[in-house]
Amino acid sequence: MSFFRKNKEIAEAAGSKVVLGFLFELIQVAAISLAIIIPVRYFLVQPFYVKGASMEPNFFDHEYLIIDELSYRFRNPDRGEIVVFRYPNDPKQFFIKRVIGLPGETVEISNGNVRIFNDDKPNGFLLPEQEYLDQEYTAATRTVTLKTNEYFVMGDNRVSSLDSRYFGPIERDDIVGRVWLRGWPLDRWKSFESPSYVSGASE
Repeated sequence: MSFFRKNKEIAEAAGSKVVLGFLFELIQVAAISLAIIIPVRYFLVQPFYVKGASMEPNFFDHEYLIIDELSYRFRNPDRGEIVVFRYPNDPKQFFIKRVIGLPGETVEISNGNVRIFNDDKPNGFLLPEQEYLDQEYTAATRTVTLKTNEYFVMGDNRVSSLDSRYFGPIERDDIVGRVWLRGWPLDRWKSFESPSYVSGASE
């Protein structure tokens, strides 16, 4: 009888060691995963869901995007890049728009056109947007000179976009990152680069 009891105790002890070993390995895997995922999630990339129609036809409602938060730690946003930023009038909200005007430039919107004035083109040039706009007419009449930390952003769906035409420029610190790729839906998977602007027409 004692023989069977002893074997039972040995088996239970061995089983406990296996369970403890498994739990210990599980904890190790979880800790390593968190050590990798948390920095990536909070400092490198993060997911973003498109809400609304302001960026159609290039982005549609409920599409799933991956935002690159790292690049802008080493450089400033470029014209034409799509960025996610905190809405100036309510920082709890996040907007997605395209960078149109850069710090120090003057953006003029009139007669449906967007003109940019800067040091290289003091007389201004028409911004060529045919690469990403279905129709290039931009409603509103406004002229804004940007400060050294400000950007002028607009949606691609100009007739249905709340953007810098209405709430003004955004500050550099409000920008979370640039849109890197679209992960969902799968049939619209795509990575994004800056548009290859053809030189605008001087005024």
